[in-house]
Amino acid sequence: MAVMSDAELLAIVLGHGTSGHSAHRLAVSLLEQAPGLHGLIRMSRDELCRLPGIGAAQAARVLAGIEVGRRTLTRRPASRPQFLTARETAEHLLPRYGAHHVERFGVLLLDTKQRLLRDHIISQGSLDTSLAHPREVFRAAVGSGAACVIVFHNHPSGDPFPSPDDYSLTQRLAKVGTLIGVPLVDHLILADGGTGRFESMG
Repeated sequence: MAVMSDAELLAIVLGHGTSGHSAHRLAVSLLEQAPGLHGLIRMSRDELCRLPGIGAAQAARVLAGIEVGRRTLTRRPASRPQFLTARETAEHLLPRYGAHHVERFGVLLLDTKQRLLRDHIISQGSLDTSLAHPREVFRAAVGSGAACVIVFHNHPSGDPFPSPDDYSLTQRLAKVGTLIGVPLVDHLILADGGTGRFESMG
């Protein structure tokens, strides 16, 4: 998009032209009459509708495109949560995933400052089991450009303590994360009774 001309971008916003005039030709004409993008920004809906080839729907598309651009400049991006402690992670996860009636395994994909890129559920199981494979965890991490990950799963039984299988999976994930350079920061177990974690991970 960065190498497209103003007319080409405006033609995409317009969507289609009129009989005998393509969207690109209409966009060129509109920019000539405005004149230019700065003139277009100052025009009202009624002023746009008075231009040849511009109806109410076309004017609405143009104004919507202008408003989207304006908002990207005037609004700060929403701050992303940062997870430096198990408590911060638990406060984020428990309301979302702690009380689910079947076991679900997910991952928090984090940037270099351990700020959230996104949550991702890897698998959902039965009342007491879910399947998770390191391949799926780190496929999501690499695909999102994550610098590190925190994994989590819930125990529908309400018992937050890790099982032998939980320990085994955590060790496998930690090894794979070290190998590919996307470290496993923590593994939390979510339950109605609180959270459990793996002391060896800090």
